[in-house]
Amino acid sequence: MLPLSPSLLPNLIAACLYAAATLYQGSRLAQGAKADKRLLGLLGALAVIAQGTALCWQLITPLGLSLDFFSAASLIATAVIALTLLACLRIPVENLLVLLFPLGMLTALTAQFAPPGTVPLIDEEPGILAHILLSILAYGMFTIAVFQALLLLLQDHQLKHKHPSGLIKNFPPLQTMESLLFGFLWAGWGLLSLSLISGWLFLDNLFAQHLAHKTLLACVAWVVFSVLLWGRTRLGWRGHKAIRWTLAGFCLLMLAYFGSKLVREFILHI
Repeated sequence: MLPLSPSLLPNLIAACLYAAATLYQGSRLAQGAKADKRLLGLLGALAVIAQGTALCWQLITPLGLSLDFFSAASLIATAVIALTLLACLRIPVENLLVLLFPLGMLTALTAQFAPPGTVPLIDEEPGILAHILLSILAYGMFTIAVFQALLLLLQDHQLKHKHPSGLIKNFPPLQTMESLLFGFLWAGWGLLSLSLISGWLFLDNLFAQHLAHKTLLACVAWVVFSVLLWGRTRLGWRGHKAIRWTLAGFCLLMLAYFGSKLVREFILHI
């Protein structure tokens, strides 16, 4: 009999907590009522702690950092949910959690049970770890921005057609939602800029064969978000135009990170 993985129990606990939080918040929103913010925060924080504990077992090895496709997805989901829970202390973004908690549950389960790909171990030099951390935080912030953009799109559509659901009735005003979106975009753009700078400083060659497409796509995404933020500042871009540019930039980042990892680990096996 094979020994049980030490990450199994914390991942299962995290998945159960995320499921409970999703059912609770979803049922409250369906009734047109707000979920208890403290209870929601407690369930989310315990789930993040459990998922983070599991990731420590999965990522840290005696030979280096093992960041496979599904563990990376779990790590980013944990960062995204933790950032959102912290943001909830100051700004009204708890409605994002109804989308993020299922994401956390899914990534915890896939990180535990999905077969790992071919993963090269990562050197634990401080500069490289800083680059990885900045990249994850940037991706996490843009993930929050995308979910915010999707909720903004849903809110705008339902208000225009004058049939707001229970979920929409608990949203902040449209202008506040849009301001929050651009706040997340500015934060993500700053972190992505630092990520690219740290990569240029600490990686031997950002345009090496296995990094070229990732670097190029990340740079194009940086340009897309830069144009969007310039358009917002100078031309007053908002609404559907802002949402389209946000989704375009995020898709480029997804291709840069997850697309390249998927191809390398499961198709090329490098």
